[in-house]
Amino acid sequence: MRLMVLALDGVFDTGLTVFLDMFSTANELAAAQGIATPPFEIALVGVRPQIRTALGLTASVELADAVRKPDWVVVPALNTKQPERLVEALGRPDVLDAMAQLRRWQAGGIGVAAACIGTFLLAEAGLLAGLEATTTWSHAPLFRQRYPDVRLDDGRMIVPAGRIVTAGAAMGHLDLALWLMRQASPEMAAVVARFMLVDRRPSQAQYVIPNHLAHADPLVERFERWARANLAAGFSLQEAAKALAVGPRTLQRRTEAVIGKSPLAFFQDMRVERAQHLISIGQDLEAVTTEVGYADSATLRTLLRRRLGRGVRELRAEMQL
Repeated sequence: MRLMVLALDGVFDTGLTVFLDMFSTANELAAAQGIATPPFEIALVGVRPQIRTALGLTASVELADAVRKPDWVVVPALNTKQPERLVEALGRPDVLDAMAQLRRWQAGGIGVAAACIGTFLLAEAGLLAGLEATTTWSHAPLFRQRYPDVRLDDGRMIVPAGRIVTAGAAMGHLDLALWLMRQASPEMAAVVARFMLVDRRPSQAQYVIPNHLAHADPLVERFERWARANLAAGFSLQEAAKALAVGPRTLQRRTEAVIGKSPLAFFQDMRVERAQHLISIGQDLEAVTTEVGYADSATLRTLLRRRLGRGVRELRAEMQL
């Protein structure tokens, strides 16, 4: 498999090096198994001859249009954690040139992959219109607002859509590298994952911080504060809307538009987050159950297992490590 990693100024250092390290490790392990030809050919390319990473490191890169046609081009994230900085970055001349190059590659049949904020470049270039995609959960509200024609599923870690594949937040770069590796050799991908201690993470939903998402919109932020104050009482859309002085439909539409969830689903997220915290610090399960508004602990156990993939015992054990 031939891969190009498209690096731009301000690239997220970890995301960039994850790809290089994962495929370098695969080639080393292949050689150790007696495979003479490296299974992966990887090139670091850009639209300028040199890049400067977010941490200030400089690297020379090959010009994108001078490299032999790859099977896939990969776009790692820019290190822009604030929405306003991300929007500014999307208008940079080098980023605009990169998006034009991505359109040419995609039109030529080359697979296009991106992780975390790198997915914004694909969407901005128009490559994701009408397709399913994922992105970093922390910028999902901005993504929904900016690209309403993309079917965003920010709960998933990897979303393939034909010859385009997107991955979730920061360490989603690892998951994307393994996904690409599996297309050439599932066996090698499994070996590399074990060698580098990479777990399978089909969902990024368990890592979401609800109040971070809520800050993307004033009404949703007010709803988040109301919900936290009323976890024990349980959820009522009518009561929430009344407390916020809006209609139930307005609240429903706003939460779905901003965070992609109904008010009830967002309320459930906050219940899980609060229960996870209380259990991890050793609180009695029955007391936790009451505090987050459930009638019996069995229901809470089921919810935690379904949402987090871990039960009460595992949550408590994790905090003792």
